[in-house]
Amino acid sequence: MTKKKDIVKLLLQGREVRPCKERGFGKAWANIAVCKYWGKRNEELNIPVTSSLSISLNGHGTETTVTPCSGNDEVSLAGRPIAPASQFGRGVAGFLNMFRPDANTFYRVETTNTIATAAGLASSASGFAALAMAVNDLYDWKLSGRELSIFARLGSGSACRSIFDGFVEWNAGASADGMDSFAEPLSVEWPDLRIGLVRVSTVPKTVSSRTAMKRTRRTSSLYEAWPVKVAHDMMLLKDAIGTGNFELFGQVAESNALAMHATMIGAWPPVLYWLPESVAVMRDIWRARDEGLRVYFTMDAGPNLKLLFLAEDEDAVKKYFPGVDVVTPFVKP
Repeated sequence: MTKKKDIVKLLLQGREVRPCKERGFGKAWANIAVCKYWGKRNEELNIPVTSSLSISLNGHGTETTVTPCSGNDEVSLAGRPIAPASQFGRGVAGFLNMFRPDANTFYRVETTNTIATAAGLASSASGFAALAMAVNDLYDWKLSGRELSIFARLGSGSACRSIFDGFVEWNAGASADGMDSFAEPLSVEWPDLRIGLVRVSTVPKTVSSRTAMKRTRRTSSLYEAWPVKVAHDMMLLKDAIGTGNFELFGQVAESNALAMHATMIGAWPPVLYWLPESVAVMRDIWRARDEGLRVYFTMDAGPNLKLLFLAEDEDAVKKYFPGVDVVTPFVKP
């Protein structure tokens, strides 16, 4: 069975694991999928069952530095040391182990998130993308965008999309080793598109996305219809983006998110990330839409919602949803 280390060797193609700088730096934005990634055909390599489509969240993401050190790995988040046995610590160590040249090589990893960690706001995507970028910078491997996307994917599937800005498609690929499963940006922009972050809760979720995906694929009778749904939605979303059809874009994105959550609810034991407040916000969105406000939503594996609307409706959305954090995906922060 192909392992992550085998893929790293293919990516590096003889490049040396020898630091070229005192430290490496990486910065990546989180991304929100409008056509979701849910389920893996290869769990070891994070190869998805279906393709997916996302938008980057400019101004919300992760900055990471990686520095060689002695003794043991040292990992910190927002200046606070992370226990090696924690989920965060194990994830970072697992990524470093993919290319660590020997047992006596250690790293200091310093990470800062501008988005809540493990709360369904895609912090793992920006986190592993930034880590991959920082390692690439430290060793001056000069990996291409495609190679860097595959490298980041080995840490967290959706991280492959955070290597790029704007609309990004993650190709599921068909090969067993996943070398054709990578993300690439779409050559289209939508300057008037807005995303509103509605934070229902920033408490770390009790069931990880990884665990929920595995449970859903293995036990949910609804999952069989998921790949068909994704293929249909991908086609419609690309058409909506290409023509600037916001109503179609919003409808399909919202439907896709609800379908993904339905597969989780159909799993056993059920996976339900929604809180009562999440449902209340959904009802507010539907009520606002009935009143003529063009606003839709999407949700990842967590209780928080992301509103989709246009610049011309921003004031109305802010009035209807006080405290919403507005992101401009195609306007630099």
